[in-house]
Amino acid sequence: MFQIGKTIVSEEIIENDFMCNLSACKGACCIDGDAGAPLTEEETQILKDIYPKVKPFLREEGIKAIEEQGTFITNGFGELETPLINGADCAYVIFDDKKTALCGIEEAYNQGLISWKKPVSCHLYPVRVKEYSEFSAVNYDKWSICDDACTLGKELQVPIYKFVKEALVRKFGEDWYSELEKVAEQKLNQ
Repeated sequence: MFQIGKTIVSEEIIENDFMCNLSACKGACCIDGDAGAPLTEEETQILKDIYPKVKPFLREEGIKAIEEQGTFITNGFGELETPLINGADCAYVIFDDKKTALCGIEEAYNQGLISWKKPVSCHLYPVRVKEYSEFSAVNYDKWSICDDACTLGKELQVPIYKFVKEALVRKFGEDWYSELEKVAEQKLNQ
């Protein structure tokens, strides 16, 4: 672990490689598990505001889940997250013709209908950020469904922090990411 500003960062995001391999996993991170995508307070308002523009991209069961549960939920621990369809798929998940899970929010973004790409927690994956009162913990969330992404990342020599650069900059800013690059360079030269 090392510190950058008010973040404690796991060295695993420098030491491990990762490159999403959707053709192998079919977007399993959006449909497996038992919780929705973590959200910030600000993102809950964004979801409410953009829902009318995102709705046409969603599946019927996703629309039903959102209209029954809301554009976001608060889980049993008081954390904000996206709602699920029958305790499995994220309500915002759509599928392409190859049955690969994609994000309905991101599809609306890609078509220029909204200016928000998707929840930052989704954009950051496999990095997870846990907020504490004095600092944020930045960790690698190793999950077996991403084994193919680890293999591809190793093959292409793409460390996690480079794979999620855009999302890390979105979350913490350019200066923070520049510091991360310096730390990574120092670690790799040791």
